Order: sequence, then C-alpha cells, then structure tokens
Amino acid sequence: MLYYLLVPLREFFIFFNVFRYITVRTALAGLTAFLICLIFGPWVIKMLNKYQIGEEISPDGPASHLEKRGTPSMGGILIIGATIIPAFLWGDLSNTYMRLAMSTMLLFGLLGFWDDFLKIKRTKPKGLIIRHKLFFQIGISAVIGLILIYLGFTGGFSLHLSLPFFKKWFPYFGWFYLPWIMLILVGSSNSVNLADGLDGLAIGLTLISSSAFIVLCYIVGRADWSEFLNIVRVPAAAELTVFAGAMAGACLGFLWFNCHPAQIFMGDAGALSLGGTIGIIAILIKQEFLLFMVAGVFILEAISVLLQVSYFKLTGGKRIFKMAPLHHHFELIGWSEEKIVIRFWIAGIVFALFSLTALKLR
Repeated sequence: MLYYLLVPLREFFIFFNVFRYITVRTALAGLTAFLICLIFGPWVIKMLNKYQIGEEISPDGPASHLEKRGTPSMGGILIIGATIIPAFLWGDLSNTYMRLAMSTMLLFGLLGFWDDFLKIKRTKPKGLIIRHKLFFQIGISAVIGLILIYLGFTGGFSLHLSLPFFKKWFPYFGWFYLPWIMLILVGSSNSVNLADGLDGLAIGLTLISSSAFIVLCYIVGRADWSEFLNIVRVPAAAELTVFAGAMAGACLGFLWFNCHPAQIFMGDAGALSLGGTIGIIAILIKQEFLLFMVAGVFILEAISVLLQVSYFKLTGGKRIFKMAPLHHHFELIGWSEEKIVIRFWIAGIVFALFSLTALKLR
C-alpha cells in the first residue's frame, strides 16, 4: 500500500524515488516486521495466557519437556501477521508471485491453526490425525500447483525444471510439474514442523533460510547477476525479495520471545506456514533443488524421522537414533538444549552459505 502512495510522489520530490528500489523496500519490510513482533509480542503472549492457550506436551517426547506445558502457543499468528502486513505495505501487490507467496503462507497457516486448536482447546496433544493433516496439506499444495500450471500455460511461470550442475539442460515437465510442486510444498511444511521441538530452533533456522532466499530472490530477478551466474532469470521473482525480507524480520522478532526459556511457541500455525512459504519461494525462483541445501538442517530432521520409522518397522522394534527427530537424539545423549540449538544454527548457516556458493557450480 505504501509502495503505491510513496512512489508517485517522486514527481514532486526526488527523495521518494528510493521507494522504487527493491533493496530499500526489503530493508523497510524486514524492519517493520521486526518492530511488529517486538511491539505486539507481549500483548499476544498476554492474550494467549489469558485464554489459557498453552502448549500440550506429548508424552512421547523427552521427559524434560513436560515442564514446558502451558507455555503460550499459536505464536504463528504473530509470525504470519508480522510477515503479511509489511509485505502488504512495502510490496508490489500487482505482482502475481507476491500474492502467491502470501496466499501460501495464509493457507498453511490456517491448517496449522486448526491443528493447534485441536491440541489446545480440545486437549488432544497430537492434534489432527496425521493422515487428515497430510490430506489437507496435499489439497492446499494441489491448488497452488494447479495455479502455477495455469500460469505456466499462459506464460506467467516456467514449467521447465532447473537442474543443478547443468548449464543448458532445462527439461520441460508440463503437467508433471504438478506432483513435483506438491512434493516440495508438503515436504517443506512438514520439515519445519518436525524441527519445531526446542526453544528457538525452528525459528532460528527459518531466519537463516529466509535470509538466504533474500539473496537468491534478488539474484534471479536481476538480468546481470543471473547471467553472470548462469542461472534461470525470473524477473517477477525480484519482488519476492521484499517478502523474504519481511519473513526474516518476523522470524528475528519472534526469536526475541522464543529463545530459551521460551515465552511463546509458534505451534503448527507458524511451522506449517513458514515451511510452506519457504517451499513456494524456492519453486517460484526455480531453485527447488537448492532448497535442499538452504534448508539442509530441516531436511536432516525429516530424514531422521523417516529412517527411524522405517528401521523400526523393518527390524521389529530396533532404533537408529535414541529418539527422532534428530534434535531429540542429541538431548538424550546429554547435550543441553541451548547447545543443540546453537550448533544446529551453525549447521544451518553452513548449509545456507554453501547453497549460495553452489550457484556458480554449473
């Protein structure tokens, strides 16, 4: 909204020309999101406490987590609001990719909110039945995928797959792009959800991933940089830099309250929405394979669960890890919560940096 109000004023005062620049609006979106979290965070925590919207701890997790029971949850509503509002204020809403990213965050956020509601108000620690949650995740992903397929056939999105380490081979997928989109969205939303088990872990890793996507969105949107790095140029994706900046600012602001000992948890409303948003950004900028590096720790968390469940079933009860996801394994071997979180953040930074340097490996 402010984008449309301020940019036309450049005809009267040259200063307002700065609001045309994506870098300026990205910085303003990130700062706005951060301030929204800091200003409204205490009020949200107070309201959640007032209405007794506290975390229900699953008995299947480590016993040390039982002391966290009652900590305000559904903090994802703060993250979503702190991302969408700055994107609305500083972004170009005529951009289809911007609207798709915002819609993806809201849709996955609504699903997560429903899951949180069942956990908290109906005292069901596991929330939605897993197959029901997966059904709705697939449904949301299918709707978004169909929109992108439509845009692909009308020239608004490329249905060519960008492969790592290949300079000139971009296979056309057509309708086969739909299951690929669904796999990315469902997988990314679940990966962040699985990592949301320690104070500050998931939100810190998402901050790192969204910061990497700020750089990636900016690069793929510029003709000179994308040509130099020999990656697919997506002009419309440049505006996603503003959205990624808002998400990074929201994550940073939420981390203020979510760091150990956490005053609030993001819940599924935050985890599913952030995961889905990371996935859609990767798809829109044609860097789906790079997502596996940008979100490397999230992927490892998800893989640890898959390995644990598969091995348990195949061997009749044996385990690879003491507990999955992976961060619980390290808890049970004696690492403190703070040590696990910081070391996982370090790993996340390494993955993100490697993803950026890998852009030139083609």
